[in-house]
Amino acid sequence: MSPETVRDVAMAERLVQARASIRRQLCAVIVGQEAIIEEVLIALFARGHCLLQGVPGLAKTLLVTSLARILDLQSSRVQFTPDLMPSDVTGNEILQEDPVTRARSLRFVKGPIFANLVLADEINRTPPKTQSALLQAMQEGQVTAGGSTHALPRPFFVMATQNPIEQEGTYPLPEAQLDRFFLQALMDYPSLEEERRIVVETTGAGVPKLETVLGAAEVVELQDLVRRVPVPDAAVDFAVRLCRATRPQDPLSPESVRSWVSWGAGPRASQALVVAAKARALLDGRLAVAQDDVTRVAAPILRHRLVLNYQAEAEGVRADDLVARLLNALA
Repeated sequence: MSPETVRDVAMAERLVQARASIRRQLCAVIVGQEAIIEEVLIALFARGHCLLQGVPGLAKTLLVTSLARILDLQSSRVQFTPDLMPSDVTGNEILQEDPVTRARSLRFVKGPIFANLVLADEINRTPPKTQSALLQAMQEGQVTAGGSTHALPRPFFVMATQNPIEQEGTYPLPEAQLDRFFLQALMDYPSLEEERRIVVETTGAGVPKLETVLGAAEVVELQDLVRRVPVPDAAVDFAVRLCRATRPQDPLSPESVRSWVSWGAGPRASQALVVAAKARALLDGRLAVAQDDVTRVAAPILRHRLVLNYQAEAEGVRADDLVARLLNALA
């Protein structure tokens, strides 16, 4: 094997060990939600961003802060409200005066978005202009203010949350903005036994101790390694056919899609499927992608990119149901 291959294999083994430690520590802090933890790790190492939907009180903030401590990353939390301005997120220029010369100059004060892990809490409670400021930073990895461009730190990961039960005073993200999120994770209520554990473990005096597993530089290296994971043509073709089948005007789409879907997933979804499959394979200790990897990440990658019509809503069809139908048809 070449030196580069040997190094990649060593890094892959390091990621497998780190994943086991990260999962163990997060599961000690957050009871249940193993699937959510897995999807968040896939998004992080795929260099994407996560849209997390769930009711209040399910440990979304705790997940971000705990992950930041385990990975030795800087974290921040932004509570999105109707009066939040873009500069409250990205930062602003202020006029300052030199105490000696009395000369005045503009200085850029960085906002909370200048962190490695950013929790955008209830992103749909702020107007579109503030939403777009966050999404621009997610897409470009930089912030422009006063004619100057400021690079965001690496790694840079945004986890935005949405409350599915309250609609008053909200500004739902348009489909074009939803497409910027790598995947959408659905956080559900814990089971009876899990909720009992939550109550017992969080009402006592003991606090789990978190240990650092990876640093920022290692996370960036592993993100680069994900991009180098080879993907067979069959897996790429499957991902592309799956995305094209979600578009009602495409010849590949079945009758169910034409009946229930207004708009399907775009090319960014095909890209996300392949990169997420790479991250999943690597987290599992494999340096090659299988078609099953694409299948396993299909629901979180596609569910927020499908615009269902009124007929689907009337018949109680969910995006996940449609994705499952398509996977069965293409398998």
